[in-house]
Amino acid sequence: MAGPGTPGTDEEIRATTPLRDDATPLPSADGTGEVVLIDPEEAAGITQEIRAVAEARSDEPTGPMPLAEPPTEDMALPAPDADDGPLSDEELRDAWAVLDVHERLDGLRLLPREDAEEFFIGLHAIDQIDVLLAMRPGEQRSWMRLLEPDDVADVIQEAPEDQRARLLGLVDRLTRKEVEALLAYEEDEAGGLMNTRYARLRPQATVDEAIAYLRRQARTTVENIYYAYVLDHAQRLVGVVSFRDLFSAPGPTKIEDIMEREVVKAPPDTDQEALSRLFADHDLTIVPIVDDDGVMKGIVTVDDIVDVVQEEATEDAQKFGGMAALEEPYLQATLVENFKKRGVWLTILMLGQMLTASVIGFFQHQIETAVVLALFVPLVISSGGNSGSQASTLVIRAMALGEVRPADVVRVVRRELLTGLALGTFLGMLGILRVVLWPGASDSYTEHYILVGLTIGFSLIGVVMFGTLAGATLPFLLRRFGADPASASAPFVATLVDVTGLLIYFTIANIILSGTLL
Repeated sequence: MAGPGTPGTDEEIRATTPLRDDATPLPSADGTGEVVLIDPEEAAGITQEIRAVAEARSDEPTGPMPLAEPPTEDMALPAPDADDGPLSDEELRDAWAVLDVHERLDGLRLLPREDAEEFFIGLHAIDQIDVLLAMRPGEQRSWMRLLEPDDVADVIQEAPEDQRARLLGLVDRLTRKEVEALLAYEEDEAGGLMNTRYARLRPQATVDEAIAYLRRQARTTVENIYYAYVLDHAQRLVGVVSFRDLFSAPGPTKIEDIMEREVVKAPPDTDQEALSRLFADHDLTIVPIVDDDGVMKGIVTVDDIVDVVQEEATEDAQKFGGMAALEEPYLQATLVENFKKRGVWLTILMLGQMLTASVIGFFQHQIETAVVLALFVPLVISSGGNSGSQASTLVIRAMALGEVRPADVVRVVRRELLTGLALGTFLGMLGILRVVLWPGASDSYTEHYILVGLTIGFSLIGVVMFGTLAGATLPFLLRRFGADPASASAPFVATLVDVTGLLIYFTIANIILSGTLL
């Protein structure tokens, strides 16, 4: 683990870095003295390239960006306009998604130090670790120490296994201890999301003492002060006091006399989805995390939950599309990862469609005898698949929002059966009218076209009812066996209903058309 003054780190870097007369050294923030040099001409070129990418993406935000041809020796970048000024954080943010890691690092170095720090802190942990690993060891230390303990824990979790111990050694001893405590929790639990630095007070302190103490905390360890949490001598949470109540109370008043004793809190092992619902249900900005003994462990802020909600919504949306969720942003996912995440489900769905071919083969005699039945196969099975996809989407979303619980399965099934019956009857009537009122129906659908129409109508009722039932019950079954309900995606439900829909269709055809066309 490298440290200040270790041979091969700071001194070696300075010794091996050539210094040009016209190059501007950028000092590191941790006082190590390491400098990162970017030649003025190179800096101008990098700025112009990033600005060009940012402008292209902002001009056409919804369209694909054409790939630029690689520069050749005969090609030279035009001189940057002197009026353009230095690179801004907005320009870097616009171009960020299509820059490689080295271009991102160069862009970060070109920003003013204060803007660069704010930009880096606001990045996703995946982007932060990519940029950090592209830096020199001395640089890594200063940037790692910008992060709060919970953000450091996120970065460590995204880092390769062989880099985690070294990166953890870059932060100070207090932060390292806090990060190690956070890493003991799963990253999708409240304990893995919490920040261990929060404003704390004693119940016996006066308001004047509390304000003076909080002022010192704000200057040293606590970044976000919204509420102050009141702890006893064993660090157990006994109450919370808002800053409005604190500043409006008389100076000699005891904290225990103005604090709120009923506090909404969560245990460290609370799942992040359940935690996000707790925020939404109680309209909170901060939730304290308390263990089984009542000891305060940290806080989770609404900023952390916004990221969680976005990640969960992205994961569910990808699963709805019939694929495994990507672990990285779309533009950063490799071809191999894309293939694995999408190929597995496509293979499963294709195997399911093979059953459809088997069912059609089983009823081949009926199709040969009454060819007209084959004309309406797409209409019947697509109606069932669409109704099943609707039902599964509604139920999965209701589960995610906490509107539907496992105990509600009977209510949901009854509701979807009635809905499926109503929708199936409506679509069935449309199907019958489509056949019976079609010009030249007797020629197109034989003289028994009324019976064909009835076959289509009753098939639609049965298939739509089964589709809504399957779409509603599959998420409950998946949750019952510990799987993610979002895995009951629309393509999966549609494939299942395709197979059963054909069975329903040809069974009803055998009943209605027996003795006429069959």
